[in-house]
Amino acid sequence: MNDFKSKIENLREDFNKYKIDIKNLPKHPVSMFSNWIKQALENNDQANAFVLSTVSNKNIPSSRVVLLRGFDENGFTFFTNYQSKKSIDIEKNNTVALNFHWPESQRQVRIIGKAEKISAANSDKYFNSRPRESQIGAWVSEQSTVVSLYFKFVNAMDEIESKFKGKKVERPKHWGGYKIMPSSIEFWQGRPFRLHQRIKYSLHKNNWKIERLSP
Repeated sequence: MNDFKSKIENLREDFNKYKIDIKNLPKHPVSMFSNWIKQALENNDQANAFVLSTVSNKNIPSSRVVLLRGFDENGFTFFTNYQSKKSIDIEKNNTVALNFHWPESQRQVRIIGKAEKISAANSDKYFNSRPRESQIGAWVSEQSTVVSLYFKFVNAMDEIESKFKGKKVERPKHWGGYKIMPSSIEFWQGRPFRLHQRIKYSLHKNNWKIERLSP
């Protein structure tokens, strides 16, 4: 155990793969995000995964990994069960934080913004693009609720499959998307000697202010 702890204490990495071109920063942060995630996906098929952090009405923070399913200049979209813990938090406090970590390129992107439900039509569109098994899974899972240790999800899947046998699986009303509209986006690029580059975009009256932060 002591050897293991010592190994953790002494882990080191030389951050020298990339650097941010300070003189040529895009005016809109999503342009930079688009370039970074495109590069990240070339090395990692799960680069669209991010940590979503919410805060409950009792000021208890909670984090989990979810998948980005779309983005544009207006925000970042993911899908979930509207009865889940994260959704309950968002209903009470829709200010959330996102963190993308791409170790292959020694980068992070940190985002703060407001989460709002997308339209039913757009949720339907995405739901209809999912594999049938995933559609059925959305009906089976009462996300975050306590179930028996021996609950047989396969049997529950079979019941839902029977219900929709020969028919299109409809989107359950308790399942859909959120779009997170950012108020700040920070780009973190690992650099040698822990002198990392940090560029922060902050939204002020519909204009993005660009600042450099100390490592």
